[in-house]
Amino acid sequence: MNEALQLAPALLAAAEPSGNEKVVGFWGYLIVVGLVLIAMWGALGLARSGMKDRVFKNPWTGRAEQLYLFIENFAMGVIGPHGRKYIPMLMTFWLFIFLSNLIGLFLPYAPTGDLSSNLGMSIVAIFYVQYEGVRTNGLFGHVKHFAGPKLTGLLVLVTGMIFIIEIISEAMKMVSLSLRLYGNIHGGHEVVTNLNKLGVFHAAGHEWAVPIGAVLLPIKLLTVIVQALVFTLLLCVYIGLVTSHDESHDSEGTDGTPHMLEPVHV
Repeated sequence: MNEALQLAPALLAAAEPSGNEKVVGFWGYLIVVGLVLIAMWGALGLARSGMKDRVFKNPWTGRAEQLYLFIENFAMGVIGPHGRKYIPMLMTFWLFIFLSNLIGLFLPYAPTGDLSSNLGMSIVAIFYVQYEGVRTNGLFGHVKHFAGPKLTGLLVLVTGMIFIIEIISEAMKMVSLSLRLYGNIHGGHEVVTNLNKLGVFHAAGHEWAVPIGAVLLPIKLLTVIVQALVFTLLLCVYIGLVTSHDESHDSEGTDGTPHMLEPVHV
């Protein structure tokens, strides 16, 4: 208990300021991430407790069902019919980002407001996309799609340029995913902090503070949901780009020829 009390201040205490920016210490980061993981585990545990009933009466189970259906429709609409198998990964990202954003409404720090956390998630997401691309198309087929259309003669040089550009573009996806999430969450914290500073005044020999930043709470709550949605949406798009060729086989016969529409007799 004493050790827990000694670590608790690290959750709210920042390290020495660097310029105008405050960075949460290592222990503070671990505690906040631990809170997010505990919240995920607790929410999933509450949801599972009501799944034995034929009709879900547990409100947490009902919410989990709605979330699952939302992610399922999301994945199948963007990736295709085979998108259902990616639901566990998509839901894990959505839950972690959503709860990380949400905890930032009550604490002066959120894991998604840290660029290193977002970059780590982005690296995992993009490497997962490459893994699915290799598993679906084979190693040669996955690498081949970076070269664009097949060209001959001197146009092979263009193929090499396309390959280099596509590799750079794939690497930049990690940067764009992390910076987008970081900019929105960290920027929101900075705006609230500076608005609260405007509310500080002195009266009757005392310092008073009006939390002006609280007026942004509805907007920040919307950002919590939207940013989790955007990250998941982009991950769906990236997965769909490397696995979408499966759909072309559904409209072909066993000999590779397209299915012919048969007349309907009324």
